[in-house]
Amino acid sequence: MKSRFLAATAALGLMAVPALSSTLVYCSEGSPEGFDPALFTAGTTFDASAQPIYSRLMEFETGTTNVIPGLAESVEASDDGLVYTFKLRQGVAFHSNADFTPTRDFNADDVVFTFERQRLDDHPFNKVNGGTWEYFNGMGMPDLVKSVEKIDDYTVKFTLNTPEAPFVANMAMDFASVLSAEYADAMMAAGTPEKLNTAPIGTGPFKMVAYQKDAVIRYQANEGYWRGKADVDNLIFAITPDASVRYQKLKAGECHIMPYPNPADIAAMKEDGDITMMEQEGLNVGYLAYNTTMPPYDNPKVRKALNMAIDKQAIIDVVFQGSGQIAKNPIPPTMWSYSDAIQDDKYDPEAAKAALEAEGVSGLEMKIWAMPVQRPYNPNARRMAELMQADFAKVGVNVEIVSYEWGEYLARSKELNRDGAVLLGWTGDNGDPDNFLAVLLGCDGVEASNRAQWCHEPFDALIKKAKVTTDTAERTKLYEEAQAVFKDQAPWATIAHSVVYMPMSTKVSGYKVHPLGSHIFYGVSVE
Repeated sequence: MKSRFLAATAALGLMAVPALSSTLVYCSEGSPEGFDPALFTAGTTFDASAQPIYSRLMEFETGTTNVIPGLAESVEASDDGLVYTFKLRQGVAFHSNADFTPTRDFNADDVVFTFERQRLDDHPFNKVNGGTWEYFNGMGMPDLVKSVEKIDDYTVKFTLNTPEAPFVANMAMDFASVLSAEYADAMMAAGTPEKLNTAPIGTGPFKMVAYQKDAVIRYQANEGYWRGKADVDNLIFAITPDASVRYQKLKAGECHIMPYPNPADIAAMKEDGDITMMEQEGLNVGYLAYNTTMPPYDNPKVRKALNMAIDKQAIIDVVFQGSGQIAKNPIPPTMWSYSDAIQDDKYDPEAAKAALEAEGVSGLEMKIWAMPVQRPYNPNARRMAELMQADFAKVGVNVEIVSYEWGEYLARSKELNRDGAVLLGWTGDNGDPDNFLAVLLGCDGVEASNRAQWCHEPFDALIKKAKVTTDTAERTKLYEEAQAVFKDQAPWATIAHSVVYMPMSTKVSGYKVHPLGSHIFYGVSVE
């Protein structure tokens, strides 16, 4: 393993760093889909793009869900909750690359560009690189945001059509990473606007130097980063999809940090004196999303019957091996407004088979989509799918397991005519229930982040009312009602909430497990 890794990195000159410089190697689990965070939703992509390369108006304090100032020094909300005025930080420099050297610092033009390209269909960059804006659309931003205005070079005003309780926290999310308007204009003039996604320019702690798909990403510390230079000079993502290989590289000293260990390896890692094991309850959920637009999955009684056929305890035992718990709600128990009163679907194959027959379903041929990468909410999607395949066979449902390369998997799973059910999951982005219930299950997310393609008006009305309500107790009540509707309609089979484990070399210091699932290397050092 070592020789192949060194060959790949040496081919890009990645190991050619000064002897006294410090290099942190992170064995990442997959390749990013791209480097423009607004185009995507996958944590793998955000780890490689939003966190090292960019900054946002607001930020989450690493290791917490606390919202702190970022590119905005302050924000002021109007009494009616419809206007947010951001005062911007001055003296923040953008990165440069072979194609671009900035002539000015970050200012209001960059904020307006970042959001207007997502909001306006006629914006010159709206369709560049596909322009799906999955988060922006899935969160209902086109209907929410009335205007984004530059008041002066360092003041931006957002006017909303309705109040939005989590709006400031939303501005700290990865999709809200601020890009350079000047760089965009330069690339458009050069006829290469796609470089916003392939050759990123940001204001973050690291600059991207080189990328070889499925092999390695190299970053260099941004000397002029507005919070101060990172503790390491070089950051390398050694892309290593296999968890066992990541573990071997960690033991061999070829990487310093790895995510998503095999559950079977965790005990040995904890006993290893050269490895520090960090762990934390994950703000996540893993699920199986039925395509509710396609028969027979358009029938909630069929979906409930299929849910009763899944032995979730067996999945926890075999796939998670003690690192997860059964999920009954679409939000994790660590999230405020979680409804413990909800009764989970009981595992009962006989009742499931009878319920399917009552709905006229027999001899069903079903596809289950299994992710090709490990995620915090699902350490082994293929094995999980195999267990479900065996469970469904007991009730007369014949399952075919399908998979694709990660980027293609995410793209295909959004299609309205997708057959069967898809294994996916979610780690919270802002500590608010809206980030799960609206983004993953609201009508605005159909054909985007709502992989069940489920638009149920009674549910949607509850979450939209909760969005515009500032009273936390009232919001809690609405979200509890929404969870009851979800359970009754069963667009998903909720599978598990997991514990997040982060093994790393004892030479690493300063790393914090982030509750929102991000892997953040600013503030991390290597002995």
